[in-house]
Amino acid sequence: MAEVHVLDNYYLAITLLITIGYQLFFFSIAFSLKFDKLTDFAGGTNFVVLAIITLAFSGHHNARQIVVALFIMLWGARLSGFLLFRIIKTGKDDRFDDKRDKFFPFLGFWVFQMIWVWTCSLPVTVLNSPNVTQYPQHKFGTGRDIVGIILFTIGFVMESVCDIQKYLFKSKQTDKGAICDVGFFYWSRHPNYFGEILIQFSIFMIAVSPAADGYVMGQAYKALYATILGAFFLTILLMFVSGLPLQERPGAKKRYENGNHWEEYAKYLHQTSILIPFPPQAYAPLPTIIKRTIFLEFPMYVFDPAKHADQDKVHEREAEEGRNSEAQINGSRDDGPEIGQHTPE
Repeated sequence: MAEVHVLDNYYLAITLLITIGYQLFFFSIAFSLKFDKLTDFAGGTNFVVLAIITLAFSGHHNARQIVVALFIMLWGARLSGFLLFRIIKTGKDDRFDDKRDKFFPFLGFWVFQMIWVWTCSLPVTVLNSPNVTQYPQHKFGTGRDIVGIILFTIGFVMESVCDIQKYLFKSKQTDKGAICDVGFFYWSRHPNYFGEILIQFSIFMIAVSPAADGYVMGQAYKALYATILGAFFLTILLMFVSGLPLQERPGAKKRYENGNHWEEYAKYLHQTSILIPFPPQAYAPLPTIIKRTIFLEFPMYVFDPAKHADQDKVHEREAEEGRNSEAQINGSRDDGPEIGQHTPE
């Protein structure tokens, strides 16, 4: 099958245009109907669409191209399927409560999703492009390929199992503030993020093999290495933008101010690694400098009640709890006969 040349020889422009069109189509439905159920589905399935199209355009279907395309399709399909199932169960997405009726803020989320999809698809896109496939490809199965497969398997299993574990934990709990410390969450506070990062770097590791092993030269060599941008982009996104920063300190602050299992949660924070899975018994006694560096628990994630809590809210809650406790005590006294009185017959 002859390869297809479209706009540029790295398929960057055509995949960007497809992504923009795909996301705007679903955005128009979501905004017009105030419908949350398609948002994450549109993101995950977009990866599948780009992988299929670039693989079909390439005209060359060696094992490495097929494996990388299948990996990103498997990841995208599972992610979109799970998130669609979850949103159907919950009914709406709280992330959009302040954006759903506002055109530009809501569109802003979809534009960011376009960038996420296009950037993280780069290893597959460039590997399938004419500028790379023009070079002879070596057989699949090098040490780098095998390591990539192992890392993808670990990351995929971890992310998939984590999503199920957390969903089942929340669905079975009557106490909505209960701390999920089961399964992988016993070893890491965000094992699903760790799994997703492994997936992205494993796909890059396999895709870059033709350049790393000396089979691809020139600008194509540089282009393949440049696709690590996708894995870095996702890592930065999870660690510094929309993942850990929105969950760690804000989550701890909310629990502390509301008195929601704070003592238990503080213990969980102290003994559980933020990202990299590690035995709690070994993590808890580690020096702070080790946690802040090797285990990536940067100061920006750490909650200090004295610095970050709204003390007025805490005092209001404590006063309210005191009034409720006093009312319960008085109520129990009023329910029974006083000492020295006879109960009427």
